[in-house]
Amino acid sequence: MRSKKMEGTSAPSLRRDPYEVLCVSRDSSDQEIKTAYRKLALKYHPDKNANNPEASELFKEVAYSYSILSDPEKRRQYDTAGFEAVEDSMDMEIDLSNLGTVNTMFAALFSKLGVPIKTTISANVLEEALNGTVTVRPLPIGTSVSGKVDKQCAHFFGVTINDEQAECGIVVRVTSTAQSKFKLLYFEHDINGGYGLALQEDSEKTGKVTSAGMYFLHFQVYRMDSTVNALAIAKDPESAFFKRLEGLQPCEVSELKAGTHIFAVYGDNFFKTATYTIEALCAKSYEDTTEKLKDIESQILRKRNELRQFETEYRKALARFQEVTNRYTQEKQSVDELLKQRDSIHATFTVTRPPSGISNLSNGSSCKVPVETESPTEDGNSDGKDKSGKKKWFNLNLMGSDKKLG
Repeated sequence: MRSKKMEGTSAPSLRRDPYEVLCVSRDSSDQEIKTAYRKLALKYHPDKNANNPEASELFKEVAYSYSILSDPEKRRQYDTAGFEAVEDSMDMEIDLSNLGTVNTMFAALFSKLGVPIKTTISANVLEEALNGTVTVRPLPIGTSVSGKVDKQCAHFFGVTINDEQAECGIVVRVTSTAQSKFKLLYFEHDINGGYGLALQEDSEKTGKVTSAGMYFLHFQVYRMDSTVNALAIAKDPESAFFKRLEGLQPCEVSELKAGTHIFAVYGDNFFKTATYTIEALCAKSYEDTTEKLKDIESQILRKRNELRQFETEYRKALARFQEVTNRYTQEKQSVDELLKQRDSIHATFTVTRPPSGISNLSNGSSCKVPVETESPTEDGNSDGKDKSGKKKWFNLNLMGSDKKLG
């Protein structure tokens, strides 16, 4: 079960070779890398170095290096082409214990808006587990336990399985009807008697609940990481569809041996306790469901490959569409301009010239304004009309007076 492994992955400004940072060789095994990381992460964890900014930067560098070397694909990409091959797929984590109230509020707001924010696990929890000082409650197969865990704290559970159950496979799931934010953790037994964090699953919202699960089923199981390629998607929102299935990542562990295995529910809420129900199940009672899971994940993997090919076709078609759309706009402008020039030429074929200051219409017709001409009076005086008007105007009262006198 691939973890979003333990701590933050924000890239430091000055990047050193991840192998050098973790003090391991290029041919080191996954276990050697994991052991080196645990040691350095606890040494430089912000919880233990609140007044040491240098330790905080070293912690980020260690976490960033581990996020590359702990992922087989990212490790291969880095070994082949260096940091440039992996930087676009790197995601970010924040340490709540080192944020402060104001920044925690902003982080909570972004999380509420659906922005995936990965958070670290408290160093106190990791150190107590490594020292074996945590309280482990039994969680028998086929049962469930409900509870509330404070933020940045964890409840530990021991799941004991026999040979038959180990052979059939087991499933451990945590759900929250209150939609609390939490992490499901799996710890390996350390040589010193404590427990070292091996796997981590962040809760995801599905419908009206949040849930996280680990599936140990003797075949390759996958997990969906919604933060994979989040930065690339932010740069190109249209790629969100094509990158959606890229979050399907192979889980690290596909089976557990007989014995007691340690799981924990970690409170990942920003301000309040997390309400949860954890249950452990044997896959023998869910054979049909197990086969359906195996089949549907095979279909998703095939679909992911199909989408990778289709994206190439889509990008080519989209570029071609943009090209012809631009040509359409240009051709339309060209036709409009030619027709406008044609109409202007047509309009010049006329014997009637418009008065000065009046221009021809674009369709060739002229604006005809009626011209008032002066008609001469009977005596040939063209000003007779105006004089007559004036006479009538000044003689109105006099004419009225004459009528009264008569």
